[in-house]
Amino acid sequence: MRPTSLSDYIGQEHLLAPDKPLHKMMIAGDCHSMILWGPPGTGKTTLASLICQYAKASMITLSAVTSGVKDIRAAIEQAQASRQVQTRTLLFVDEVHRFNKSQQDAFLPFVEDGTVTFIGATTENPSFSLNKALLSRARVYVLQSLQAPHIEALVKHALTHDADLAEKSIELGPNTINVLVKTAAGDARRALMTLELACDLVAPGQTLLPAHIVEASGEKIAAYDNHGDEFYDLISAFHKSVRGSDPDAALFWYARILEGGGDPLYVARRLLAIVSEDIGNADPNAMQIALNAWDIFHRVGPAEGERAIAQATVYCSLAPKSNAVYRAFAMAKQAAKNFSDSPVPNHLRNAPTKLMKQLQIGKDYRYAHNEPGAYAAGEHYLPDEVILEPMYVPNERGFEKKLKEKLAYLRELDRQAENKT
Repeated sequence: MRPTSLSDYIGQEHLLAPDKPLHKMMIAGDCHSMILWGPPGTGKTTLASLICQYAKASMITLSAVTSGVKDIRAAIEQAQASRQVQTRTLLFVDEVHRFNKSQQDAFLPFVEDGTVTFIGATTENPSFSLNKALLSRARVYVLQSLQAPHIEALVKHALTHDADLAEKSIELGPNTINVLVKTAAGDARRALMTLELACDLVAPGQTLLPAHIVEASGEKIAAYDNHGDEFYDLISAFHKSVRGSDPDAALFWYARILEGGGDPLYVARRLLAIVSEDIGNADPNAMQIALNAWDIFHRVGPAEGERAIAQATVYCSLAPKSNAVYRAFAMAKQAAKNFSDSPVPNHLRNAPTKLMKQLQIGKDYRYAHNEPGAYAAGEHYLPDEVILEPMYVPNERGFEKKLKEKLAYLRELDRQAENKT
């Protein structure tokens, strides 16, 4: 049921409309190395086949799931032989993100010298899953999930153009196409597989009903892959909902992760990141509550443990928010890079031996506990050349309001001490 021309290809109009560069390239019979990035069932393999067809090239297909360096070398040898007879070779690698760095590097020289034109298909973000050398030599095209009109057109085309389905002369009942569209969730492959299975449930000439689609598809599987982009999207939605103080949304995305087979402890780990990044000292108790949820999960198991993580999720969602520590730490790391050679001031250096004390190392250090209020007002703890803007700037929310008052009080003591000197 694969299309044999651009006019038969359904979807991806943002790439293949007549005025788009990719469409013009194909019509001209040209081809360049590219990455086709998109969800499953969006037509990546089909598009690669059409590109090869329009370019009048020989196509070698590898699956990164089952192929290794040996297979890559064999493909390159085949391409080199084709090049000797003036035949262009298109090397199509499906699931290219599953190749490790050395496997990806194996065909780079042959992409550079023109032995092959490389097309990789991936469901993963190329920025994370492919090495930079490969990305720099290929253009990335993003394929989108098919919309309802695309699935409907695909199904109707299959019913009339696929030999086996057309022979059955099956009609679509009321609302059947809507159920199939919902079941497919933008995945053309899933739509066609479900259609074929459903058609096997009815006799030739009969009507295909929504119940047949439901029976053929079974319970809809959540769109989730714990190593894929959907995983990171769900985690991102969860994190941003907690940060945005929306407990209902946070619980929804947490439940979506569980529904898709996700690890609840990954969410627990993310909560620990959230409490230091987005809550901080506005509510120091949030860190302990997140840790307790993790501990409860290990002590009582998933059934009750998942609920403990849900409780921590709600608490963190409604906790006062502050990213003051997060920002301060980022500034501190940058300052450490900028002043990486600055020596420790002498009065702060460690002097554990008699000789070091004789050399005046650590001299003039003021022991805070011997100072009024256990604070050495006016003391400096940075090298003289390190002049920084205030890094930790607490806000007015939660416990940080008290910390802000304490910090202001200490700075005033410093100011008074400096005025005395």
